[in-house]
Amino acid sequence: MESMGTMRRTHSCNDLTSANIGEEITLMGWVLRRRDHGGVIFIDLRDRHGLTQVIFNPEVNAEIHAKAHQLRSEWVIAVRGTVAARLEGMANKKLATGEIEVFIDELRILNTAETPPFPLDEESDVSENLRLQYRYMDLRRPEMTANLVMRHTAVQSIRSYLNDNEFLEVETPMLTRSTPEGARDYLVPSRVNAGKFYALPQSPQLFKQLLMMAGMDRYYQIVKCFRDEDLRADRQPEFTQIDMELSFMNEEQIIEITEGMIAKLFKDTLDLDVAPPFPRISYDEAMNRFGTDRPDIRFGFELVDLSEIARTCSFKVFRSIADGGGTVRAINAKGCADFSRKDLDVLTDYVAQFGAKGLAWVKMKADGEWQSPIAKFFSDEERAAMTEALDAEEGDLLFFGADKASVVFPVLGELRVELARRLNLLDKKTFSFVWVTDFPLVEYDENRKRFQALHHPFTAPKEEDIDKLETDPAAVYSQAYDLVLNGTEIGGGSIRIHRRDIQARVLAALDIDEAEANDKFGFLLRALELGAPPHGGLAFGLDRLLMIITGSDSIREVIAFPKTQKATCPLTEAPASVSRKQLTELYLRPDWKES
Repeated sequence: MESMGTMRRTHSCNDLTSANIGEEITLMGWVLRRRDHGGVIFIDLRDRHGLTQVIFNPEVNAEIHAKAHQLRSEWVIAVRGTVAARLEGMANKKLATGEIEVFIDELRILNTAETPPFPLDEESDVSENLRLQYRYMDLRRPEMTANLVMRHTAVQSIRSYLNDNEFLEVETPMLTRSTPEGARDYLVPSRVNAGKFYALPQSPQLFKQLLMMAGMDRYYQIVKCFRDEDLRADRQPEFTQIDMELSFMNEEQIIEITEGMIAKLFKDTLDLDVAPPFPRISYDEAMNRFGTDRPDIRFGFELVDLSEIARTCSFKVFRSIADGGGTVRAINAKGCADFSRKDLDVLTDYVAQFGAKGLAWVKMKADGEWQSPIAKFFSDEERAAMTEALDAEEGDLLFFGADKASVVFPVLGELRVELARRLNLLDKKTFSFVWVTDFPLVEYDENRKRFQALHHPFTAPKEEDIDKLETDPAAVYSQAYDLVLNGTEIGGGSIRIHRRDIQARVLAALDIDEAEANDKFGFLLRALELGAPPHGGLAFGLDRLLMIITGSDSIREVIAFPKTQKATCPLTEAPASVSRKQLTELYLRPDWKES
């Protein structure tokens, strides 16, 4: 191996064009591939910026040509040479450097490399675990490099916009107090406070509210957050949040500022013009039309309420559910009557995981005829009424859900997305934003037999609903708002409670008494008594947002060093055991074993 010596890189591997022909330049990078053509050696040299074809010709420098014979994939080299035009007909229009090549007269081998654990110069089916084990190799691949470049561009765009709008970037603590009202905390034992624990923050929520009470007016932070929860494609135990909070602002003003940030972000990353204001629908409308509070509005298949028709229909199953306070809904899969019985069985199995006990369906035939196992249970008039309600016509496929709303909504909501997936309606290059507003303040937890906050306990109720807090908490709506993109919640927030008396009433509705409130949130409650301004804010999941922008299927594709779905790191083998001495210093039992 050799040192760089006096060689200094003059260009990246994506810089050179026909304007550089005749110049002497120096490049440094990795050997992507080597090709021998009639004694001439061609090397595709790669760095994070791109590729340049360099040539070792024995007629230019026989000694360097002989040295180049030993080069292999992923060796690190420095080369000096002269830029030349490619031969006529040999230009590669897919490359920024495709019109030129570099004839080399100096080569330094800076480091060698063993055979890579997987090929980097071609599309190959490599297990994700192997990719994560050798993540530093995986990140050399152009698509992964591009994702990290996109992440950098996105963060700079966000910072630029917020700085221009008079926000202050303020850091909040990583070691804080456990607040077990949300997801599970990651706990950190304290050595100097025996038997006590910090928690890693699930969100800077309380601190950013305290910053408003401190008069900071507009705050933001691009911050790591931690939640010890089960993982999936769009979750990680540690994730990055775009966190914002503003004083003396109402919901409309916060949404307007946020939409400006999103518009700039998409322009800076994808050179795409998105057009605020984005559409808005209430929580109730989202649930009734789409079965979810994170609706994908790129396609139809909306839910239609048939409960009134079902309440008097001949089909006892539907009638008894409608009479018993349940709901009967249906979606019209336009043009899907050619689905086979096997297709229908697969869909039935699919919705079972969301609580469906079955899946009733109807294929629309000519003259309004129903082809279905349930057709015989309805009169001609009932079939006609449902057909009209669903705007059904020949060639359509109708799916029905009948149960309590908490089952029907997720079943049909997930079914409509699965149908869109099967019909290739989920175009990753289409970006459909929608705000969901007017959420219920609380929801009832059947297991704990108490109300819990739908967002968090510091969300402000709508002013007209405040007097229902003691008498009918389930009827109270909040000043909360989520931004949904292509069926994924990318961010959300609310106007916060800034009055001590209102906060006390909300906590009481959540069955949190004064002693518990003071124990968990005493510092916030005291701050509310010392001149807290009206304020609100929101937070965006940066990883989720970038997953959608890059068209990736998982947030792991846009995080440099992510964890697996089991919350492990194959690269560093974390989490790992620690020594008995370390445990003892932290006053933890070193002999703990899983029972």
